[in-house]
Amino acid sequence: MRADRLLTLLLLLQNRGRMTAPELAAELEVSVRTVYRDVEALGASGVPVLADRGPAGGYRLAEGYRTRLTGLTDAQAGSLFLAGAPGPARELGLGADLAAAQLKLQAALPAALAGRARRIQDRFHLDAPAWFREADPVPYLARIAQAVWDQRVLHAHYRRWRGEVRRELHPLGLVLKGGIWYLVAEVGDGAVRTYRVGRFLAVDTSAEGFERPAGFELAAYWQESTRRLDAVLHQQTAELRLSPRGQRLLPMQFGAAGNRALAEAGPADADGWVRVLLPVESEAIAVGDLLRLGAEAEVLGPPELRRALAETVATLAGRYA
Repeated sequence: MRADRLLTLLLLLQNRGRMTAPELAAELEVSVRTVYRDVEALGASGVPVLADRGPAGGYRLAEGYRTRLTGLTDAQAGSLFLAGAPGPARELGLGADLAAAQLKLQAALPAALAGRARRIQDRFHLDAPAWFREADPVPYLARIAQAVWDQRVLHAHYRRWRGEVRRELHPLGLVLKGGIWYLVAEVGDGAVRTYRVGRFLAVDTSAEGFERPAGFELAAYWQESTRRLDAVLHQQTAELRLSPRGQRLLPMQFGAAGNRALAEAGPADADGWVRVLLPVESEAIAVGDLLRLGAEAEVLGPPELRRALAETVATLAGRYA
C-alpha cells in the first residue's frame, strides 16, 4: 500500500507541479505527518523532491525530472470506463483506482496533450443523478459488481412493490440510469430481468459459477427493455389544450414525450393555445402528472381522464376553500 501511495504522490507532483503538504494529504487521504515521511522516503530513493518555503511554498520536483513508472494495474485499467463519473466509480469501490489511473495516464502523455486533458477536466463535468433527487443507497453494489465480473451466482433478498422475495440470480451486468443503479440478471426460468440495486435487502455471493446466455449483449438488452417499458407504461393518450406558458412547461415536465407532442401540435388559436396528443401512464399517475401543468393546460380527453382530473381539482378546491 505504501509503494502505491509513494507513486501516487510522485505522479501528483509531476502532473500538478508545486503542492503543499496539506493539499497532498487531502489527495492521498492521509495525515500531513505521513506526507512528510513519504516525501523523505522519495528523496532517500533518489527522487529530486524540492521543498520551497514561504506563503507560496510547497513541494515540487526538480526541473526536467519525469518518472516513467506509469503502468496501469488491472483494477486501474478497468476503472477507466468510469472516468467521467467519479461518483459511480466510488460506489463501485473503484474511486482510488480511477484517481490513480487518471494520474498515470496524464503522466504518460506528452506535455501538450496532458495540458489539453487537464483543461477538458477543468471545463466539463458529468453529474449522473437527476435534479433534486438523492441517489439510492447501494450498500451491496460493490459485492454485486464483483459477482458480475466473476460470473458468480447471487442469493438475493429483494423488496418489490408487492412484497419481499428471495431469488437465485445469475448477474449479467450493471446499468446506471439517471443516477440509479440497476442489475440485469438471469433468473431460474432462464428469463432475463432487471432489478433496482437500491432495493436489495441482502446479497450473498456463491462459490458457484454460471454460463452467460449465448449472444447476450447488455446494451442491446437495455435498449429493448426500456422500449418495452415505455410501451407498457404509456398505454393512453391524453388530448390537451396548452397555453403559451404551458407549451414551455410541457418539455420540462414530460421530457422527450412532451417535445414530441409539441412538434406534432396543431395550429395555435387566437390566444396562442394549441392542441397536443400526449402519451400518459395509468389514470391515477396521469392525473398527478397533468396537475403539474396547473391552469396552463386543459384535458380534453379521454372523457374518463378529464372527469378524474375534474374530481381531483374539485376536492382540492373544497379543501382550500
